[in-house]
Amino acid sequence: MKDKKVILITGASSGMGYESAKLLAKEGHIVYGGARSLDKMESLKDFGVIPLYLDVTNEQSCADVVKTIIEKEGKIDVLINNAGYGSFGAIEDVTLDEARKQFEVNVFGLASLTKKILPYMRENKNGRIINISSMGGKFVSYFGGWYHASKYAVEALSDALRMEVSEFGIDVVLIEPGIIKTCWDSIALDNLEQCCQNGAYKNSALKVISGMKKFYNCKLASKPTLIAKIVLKAVNTQKPKARYLAGFCAKLLVFLRAVLPEKAFDFIMKHSL
Repeated sequence: MKDKKVILITGASSGMGYESAKLLAKEGHIVYGGARSLDKMESLKDFGVIPLYLDVTNEQSCADVVKTIIEKEGKIDVLINNAGYGSFGAIEDVTLDEARKQFEVNVFGLASLTKKILPYMRENKNGRIINISSMGGKFVSYFGGWYHASKYAVEALSDALRMEVSEFGIDVVLIEPGIIKTCWDSIALDNLEQCCQNGAYKNSALKVISGMKKFYNCKLASKPTLIAKIVLKAVNTQKPKARYLAGFCAKLLVFLRAVLPEKAFDFIMKHSL
């Protein structure tokens, strides 16, 4: 291909990250996949992806990965911050340690890696940072307070960064997936069940768990390959959009959040599952 790029994608061991790494490599890009589970990335080697151990919450791990790629390739053209997870539970029930962990992975890990790569992009006067946010960066679902807070933060940081680095020829892109068939929901709901089992919100939480499982297992939920195609588009296009909203229910829910009164939207979030 004409414009082969050196790409680092985090959270490449499963779901959207795995499918994106695979597709980007198949398209001819030089792709480094970062995750804590090297075993789960072993099969990516068949497509040309280079797996690297990466814990985005560890500053040294982030520094080591960037150093490895720079020494080998001399540059990093695209950083895809995909690592993240959902931790659901009532604000009262979720421990502050768990809340901090949510931010360490979803926000500060993203920021740490970005800060380490930006100097190289500025030196080359070229680069692209693609942050995988969520439709959940636009509204809040029932018992998802800390998760949504982290995604709101990703949205705000991306908007600020886009303005800051534009003069250096660097693009910042947000991808906001809707309901995607990955392990995200099982992790979020397991956390919700665990933290609410002895609390005041137990009965409501159990209803949410049951409803969300049906929602995420329905035939209409989008496959992670859909988001991989959006990622590929954001990498390859000369002038990317600031945001790509895609996947089941994403556009509908963001639209409803924009036009409905606050309490009407609250009702939908509490009673639609």
